[in-house]
Amino acid sequence: MPRINSPAELEQLRQDILSKRDPNKPCITVCSGTACHASGSGKVAAAIAQELEKQGLKDEVDFRRTGCHGFCEKGPIVVIYPEEICYLQVTPEDIPEITSQTLKEKKLVDRLLYVDPNTGEKVIHESDIPFYKNQERLVFGPNRRINPKSIDDYLAIGGYQALAKALFEMTPEEVIKEVKEANLRGRGGGGFPAGIKWEFARNAPGETKYVIVNCDEGDPGAYMDRSLMEGNPHSVLEGLIIGAYAIGSHEGYIYVRQEYPLAVENVGIAIKQAEEHGFLGENILGSGFDFTIQVHRGAGAFVCGEETALLMSLEGKPGEPRARPPYPATKGLWGKPTNINNVETWANIPLVINQGAGSFSSIGTEGSKGTKIFSLVGKVNNTGLVEVPMGITLRDIIYKVGGGIPGGKKFKAVQTGGPSGGCIPEDNLDIEVDFDELAKVGAIMGSGGMIVMDEDTCMVDVARYFLAFLADESCGKCVPCREGIRQMLKILTNITEGKGKEGDIELLEELAETTRSASLCALGRTAPNPVLSTIRYFRDEYDAHIKEKRCPAYVCKELISYYIDPDKCQACGICLRKCPAEAIEGGKNKIHVIDQEKCIKCGTCFEVCPPRFGAVKKISGEPVPPPIPEEERTIARKSKAK
Repeated sequence: MPRINSPAELEQLRQDILSKRDPNKPCITVCSGTACHASGSGKVAAAIAQELEKQGLKDEVDFRRTGCHGFCEKGPIVVIYPEEICYLQVTPEDIPEITSQTLKEKKLVDRLLYVDPNTGEKVIHESDIPFYKNQERLVFGPNRRINPKSIDDYLAIGGYQALAKALFEMTPEEVIKEVKEANLRGRGGGGFPAGIKWEFARNAPGETKYVIVNCDEGDPGAYMDRSLMEGNPHSVLEGLIIGAYAIGSHEGYIYVRQEYPLAVENVGIAIKQAEEHGFLGENILGSGFDFTIQVHRGAGAFVCGEETALLMSLEGKPGEPRARPPYPATKGLWGKPTNINNVETWANIPLVINQGAGSFSSIGTEGSKGTKIFSLVGKVNNTGLVEVPMGITLRDIIYKVGGGIPGGKKFKAVQTGGPSGGCIPEDNLDIEVDFDELAKVGAIMGSGGMIVMDEDTCMVDVARYFLAFLADESCGKCVPCREGIRQMLKILTNITEGKGKEGDIELLEELAETTRSASLCALGRTAPNPVLSTIRYFRDEYDAHIKEKRCPAYVCKELISYYIDPDKCQACGICLRKCPAEAIEGGKNKIHVIDQEKCIKCGTCFEVCPPRFGAVKKISGEPVPPPIPEEERTIARKSKAK
């Protein structure tokens, strides 16, 4: 492919690509993001290619492996265009029928359609599925339409037109002004206005400047950046090149965590394609602007998501934060002015330039514009990646997009912002989701993690879990973070083990405030959020653990016991056979009894007891009833009594 040397040549190439594509021609796509790949999309894709060949449809039907669609629990996902017929949880064995029935006969394979759990109705089109219908997928939407390994697919949907507009119709200052007026705030967690950040870097003295993509996504359960980088890497490259032009940088880096091999593969292909087409390298599009990109693989430390620690890692040093100021915008990589934004922020830039600041800022709230991608996980019916407008309520995300709480359970809390986020109770579900409103209730936007919890969740244990994660991930450089998190974790562990004492809550609050105010970087400053928010909204659970030695959610192992109700036991023997500690006594027609001395509290007996019996009970905060005498354990006696 010859290099493109002008916007006119770019538009001509786009028209050439579109002229060879019939929008009415059938096209079968399969999601090939990491989540769907893990559930077998690779085998499904191979089966599609084989079946199209076998049934003589190879030239009549286009086949495309796309990026992540977001509805990850329902993968592998197959969508057939132009009708947009969506099939979920497809297996290789389904492909012959899909090919013969849907592609050839235009008939539906009913069993593969989405079934609305509330109405029982089957949904044909992907965009009509409630999970998708209630989203606004501006940044994430192209994932489902393009092959991430094909630059032609990206060009066909208008790719690199924003770059051409920036280079030939706007000065660097005008690009920065547009981003500032759009009020695009960084999607990596801090929420700092991107345009102001760019302006600092542009105005910093020095000829050499760097721009960096932060794809070191370390939050447990979060994979927004990974899916964008895997599914639409050219959008990230385009945003980065525009940013480099605005700032005056000629060298950029993409910092990707080691655990993202598919993201590395796809962005590597995208860089090579961009170089071949003239979007990277010397004299980009004939504009005279030069820019190159290198990919750096991080070692996977959570703290390297913090920008100064990332810079240290990029320089080949231990990934530890450094004091600010000076900020990276004035003294960053190798002491040069540096601008760092996360993947989602960069992917928003082409939208801002193409649509204009006015259009972009028409979505969202006064202080937070555009859309945000969240990783919706936990105790919610529909899990996956969701993109919603800023200002949507938590209730709408959880109940309209997420489909509510499974099993008829009661909602208890939602944590936003990853391990350093806060836990928000039901009373606050109607707040608007934006940077400022979440902060008011003790939470943060973070990079977009959203974990839903139901009535079976112990909030004290939740705080302990996240503090344990942060204790492992703290680099240990500063005392407030290193020791503050450790001491909070020690207290929380004692509370969950029944060793809590009066004054522990107040000590936790004091440690949390000190850690928050004195830590060097954002990891330490936000680490107390799970503790403070759970104390703020669920103090009664802390009191129950400390004063009554009781876990209301029956989660904390040291505070619960298992007991077999003699009035419900049917001597089926399942719990006896499954108990790994051989702690259950019983026999044929004999009521079973748990030996509390041998019981390791693994919960196996509770899990395997048939629901129709419900004989195994959890007990917390009260003594276990004594076992009934041996001579009274026969089922016959029990049946007669009934």
